[in-house]
Amino acid sequence: MAFDKTGFTAFATAKRGASVSSYGYKTTDAIADVNTSGYFNDLSDTLEVGDLIYCVTSTGTTAVASFVYVLSNAAGVVDVNDGTVLANTDSD
Repeated sequence: MAFDKTGFTAFATAKRGASVSSYGYKTTDAIADVNTSGYFNDLSDTLEVGDLIYCVTSTGTTAVASFVYVLSNAAGVVDVNDGTVLANTDSD
């Protein structure tokens, strides 16, 4: 699928270049789609290299939480890393 801005929100935004900003994104897309170069192109004017995005994606009916960060943003093309999946452990 394609990026859907309705699932995207800012947690903490920094002044341009002063620090990194943090965002949240929820989608039914798989993390393999979300971490594809160009997925976040609609946000090329918002995202900067190093910005962190907490993503809740989907694999079938299972939600997957991951952190991705912006690797590059040049000429309107945004690329994020593959992501770090947060452990889904519940031992109680």
